[in-house]
Amino acid sequence: MVSAIPVRDYQRALQFLRPHGLRFLPLVALNFASTAVMLAQPYLTKLLIDDALTRRSFHGLWLFAMWMGICSALSLSLGMVTTYLYTKLSAVVLFDMRLAAFGKLQRLSPQFFATTKTGDIVSRLNNDIGELQRLSSDTLLSLPSSLLFLVGNAALMFYLNLSLSAISLLMLPALVWAARRYQGRLRQQVQTMREQSAEIGNFLIEAILGMRLLVGCNAQKRKDEEFRRKNDEFVGSLLSMQITSFMAGALPGAVITLSVAILFLYGGRLVIQGAMTIGGLVAFLAYHGRLLSPIQSLMGSYSSLITGSVSLARVFELLDKKEEVVEDPNAASIVLTSGQVEFRHVAFRYNQRAEVLHDVSFTIPACSTCVIAGASGAGKSTIADLLVRFYDPASGEILIDGRNLKSLKLPDLRDAIGIVDQLPFFFHASIRDNLLFAGPNASIADCELAARQSGIHEFIDSLPDKYETILGERGLTLSAGQRQRLAIARALLRNPAVLILDEPSAALDPNSEFALGETLRGLSSTCTILIVTHRPALVRIADQVILLENGRVAESADSALSHHFREAVTI
Repeated sequence: MVSAIPVRDYQRALQFLRPHGLRFLPLVALNFASTAVMLAQPYLTKLLIDDALTRRSFHGLWLFAMWMGICSALSLSLGMVTTYLYTKLSAVVLFDMRLAAFGKLQRLSPQFFATTKTGDIVSRLNNDIGELQRLSSDTLLSLPSSLLFLVGNAALMFYLNLSLSAISLLMLPALVWAARRYQGRLRQQVQTMREQSAEIGNFLIEAILGMRLLVGCNAQKRKDEEFRRKNDEFVGSLLSMQITSFMAGALPGAVITLSVAILFLYGGRLVIQGAMTIGGLVAFLAYHGRLLSPIQSLMGSYSSLITGSVSLARVFELLDKKEEVVEDPNAASIVLTSGQVEFRHVAFRYNQRAEVLHDVSFTIPACSTCVIAGASGAGKSTIADLLVRFYDPASGEILIDGRNLKSLKLPDLRDAIGIVDQLPFFFHASIRDNLLFAGPNASIADCELAARQSGIHEFIDSLPDKYETILGERGLTLSAGQRQRLAIARALLRNPAVLILDEPSAALDPNSEFALGETLRGLSSTCTILIVTHRPALVRIADQVILLENGRVAESADSALSHHFREAVTI
């Protein structure tokens, strides 16, 4: 069964070309001009033999040499300019597609990244769009010129001799059968190869991130064998695809070559009988020889379009992922300053699973410190995710400064909130660059002020390169406490109305945890602080504590918590 090219996917891909349409039209004209020059060259050979060599005309010989030189120069120049401009245009178009996919990732919820392999995501953005880059640069450039060349070739062949052209046409059914014989297998084989390539990428990413565990458990040999197995599967799929692809191109070539022998016999007889000139036969055979190139190119384009459709489908599958949070078209652009937070009868569930939050209601006054406490899985971190609109509640309302989050523009909302995750992420860059990621327009003085507020400035200032010190990947050159303080400084650089800290002391020793509490106590006068934790030490700095049990508010109290409640938050 022959696979059909998914025309709809390619039609959909045109949306990325339309903004650059005016740059595409001159390329079409250049491509046609280059093809016309190539078509003229074999006919010049006929003129050389019949009008110059046969008649022993030096004038005709010089004229032929001049025109061949002009055609060669034009063909080279037009081909070079067309290829350069088309490759440049395709790079821009494919970057737009990659940028759209990257932008889509930024709008998807954390649940998508929790359930999707990182290697698969990287493969779609890198390998699949890279394959489309190759397809657009090679196949789509050659497709229109091959079609024009094939039509022009056929027309000139019929012009030179009808009977010889008819013989060529009789070979077309065999040629089409040969071309389509292996096409049906390609799409599935390429899709399998892409998936196995993504598996290898995901394996390597996980292995690198988990290298300490891998070595610590003495699991090197097991991982080596797993790597070998995955690579063997990939190589097997690659070889199968290459063999199929080779046969899809070589079989039509064999049919065309066989037809040349028949044309030599019949065409030579016509020349002997005087029904055709030697120049006409040579030109016809030249056109017939060139016929192989556009046919093979078209068959190759067919194969490439099939294989490319696999990558295109994988990219569109990512672009079609449903966004759980969408900005209201009528959302207002407002600067949030006070930071009062209110939850009204909020309920939430992940996908089709049981509810994580049930009828949660509470109010956090502006410029106060609130601790959200409870056992693991009680819904503490979900409250933080809902507040920054990584998710939207299934029912109920969430308000900041009296405004429903859904009525605010997402950039304005997220500008007003600083987030410090339990495991803060840092780039392999300088401390200053990592700080400026949250506030690109901040000065070095602003960075130092935020670092002083979070209690990390003295440590940074003691480093040989100070704020230009390069952090290791993910900040692992710092201790857990230093990473937390640096993350707090980065969040403060945004001048947030609300500062959210998710389990900020989970990896800290008691002394570091106490010091962190003192740091946060000093910040409570400038913004509303919401601390998600199950540790009791940070409760002492809270103006308000909200205890969650099984997704419900079990108890809320001020800083004068009873002894049994302090014990409860240690669960």
